[in-house]
Amino acid sequence: MPDAVLALLRDGLGVRSAPGEPGPLEAISLAEPRLEADLFRPVIGHDNVHADPESRIRHTRGKSTPDLLRLRAREASDAPDLVLLPGSHDEVLELLSLCSDRRIAVVPFGGGTSVVGGLEPSAGGFDGLVALDLRRLDALVALDEESWLATLEPGLRGPQAEELLGARGYTVGHFPQSFEYATLGGFAAARSSGQASAGYGRFDELVLGLQVAAPAGTLSLGRAPKSAAGPDLRQLILGSEGAFGVITSLTVQVRPVPERRTYEGWRFSSFVEGIAAMRALAQGGPRPTVLRLSDEVETAMNLARPGEIGGSDGGGCLAIVGYEGAVDDVEARRAGAERVLLSAGGVAVPDAGEAWARDRYRGPYLRDALLDAGALVETLETVTFWSSVPGLYEAVSTALRDSLTAQGTPPAILCHVSHVYPTGASLYFTVACAEADDPLAQWHAAKTAASDAILAGGGSISHHHGVGRDHVPWYEREVGSLGVGVLRAVKAQLDPAGILNPGVLIPLP
Repeated sequence: MPDAVLALLRDGLGVRSAPGEPGPLEAISLAEPRLEADLFRPVIGHDNVHADPESRIRHTRGKSTPDLLRLRAREASDAPDLVLLPGSHDEVLELLSLCSDRRIAVVPFGGGTSVVGGLEPSAGGFDGLVALDLRRLDALVALDEESWLATLEPGLRGPQAEELLGARGYTVGHFPQSFEYATLGGFAAARSSGQASAGYGRFDELVLGLQVAAPAGTLSLGRAPKSAAGPDLRQLILGSEGAFGVITSLTVQVRPVPERRTYEGWRFSSFVEGIAAMRALAQGGPRPTVLRLSDEVETAMNLARPGEIGGSDGGGCLAIVGYEGAVDDVEARRAGAERVLLSAGGVAVPDAGEAWARDRYRGPYLRDALLDAGALVETLETVTFWSSVPGLYEAVSTALRDSLTAQGTPPAILCHVSHVYPTGASLYFTVACAEADDPLAQWHAAKTAASDAILAGGGSISHHHGVGRDHVPWYEREVGSLGVGVLRAVKAQLDPAGILNPGVLIPLP
């Protein structure tokens, strides 16, 4: 950790005690598995059933700050009994049937990057819990170059998928911050949104077909780009977080690998001025591929460029604007967007865009180092219409600040606009403060206050992190009791025994 960051933690946030780096995995003790591995070996083979402590710990929860804090405290009481690695759609079907018959809860597992409790089912009423790790489903099944479609298996991590497609000259164009570890199945199940969403779209917009294994059978969805043949059942699975079924293959839109990628930095005098520029590009174009805006605090602390601190001299707010595609298209959009940005008060910041591109996956590692130093760091996000963006920004910031200050740990609150649409934008908050004696309770109080402010301010409880378990109470308020009833009816049809990720997404009765 650089001295400048340590000084900021000490002088700016009052961080005094450093718990130090976490111990080894071997220091975490687990109860003996409640399930026999031999129950599943006839289905997937001897080597694809793991009962060792390390495998079980690595499949315990996700990567939220509370998840990490509990593991750092050597608390893993909800670890799965076994980790299962199926190798085909039929094996997934057979495992789900077996678990339904035996009352065994199942958590579908991709990259393990959930930050909202999506890998923490309420399995207390079941006779066991297994993690269904899809890493063996990792093939490029088919490539339709005429239609720009690729059929891929869900266990492919982001880099693996891009390598397979890149060898054929194509890209999905989906690059969330979890890109290095998250899987295609996870992208679909959580409605992931990548850093280039302004150009390529959200991942759910790219999914044209799905094959799903559910305890009740197989769903094969998606016969055309658009259809008037009833409600689009693909939308039941996209964002369902493993509660309805297990995605075993996806057909997604791909595009040719861009000839050019160019990223630029632009400074605006205020967040309000920058937001107006983002809206102008989102509504009137030309639309960049990457479009992001950090507020004054994030810009000053330079977490948009985490390799440095205080690197954006001149204050204000830093926007990252990127273009990907054919050379002529990139140059045309770049010139048109430059005129819009200049007219909105923007000033070019040399090298800021390339620095962002170089460092854009480093944020989660910075969080681990900050936890080591004794700082509590966590994120949350929301989305709303343009007319509500300024009020929602203020309401959530105030709720977080008031809650943490009242607990004796006044925070630094950072925010950026990370995804834009003609009608609205997402807001992504990062919160840093000194750890209290009970950091789990500390963050729970702050997150509750922020979530209440999100709904009161007209925002959605999530734009791309998902619902998981953490957001269930607010999701229930957002969709209403009738909406929850619809979800329960779908789950009862596809998963009659309720084994799939119980308590995630859908409120328990």
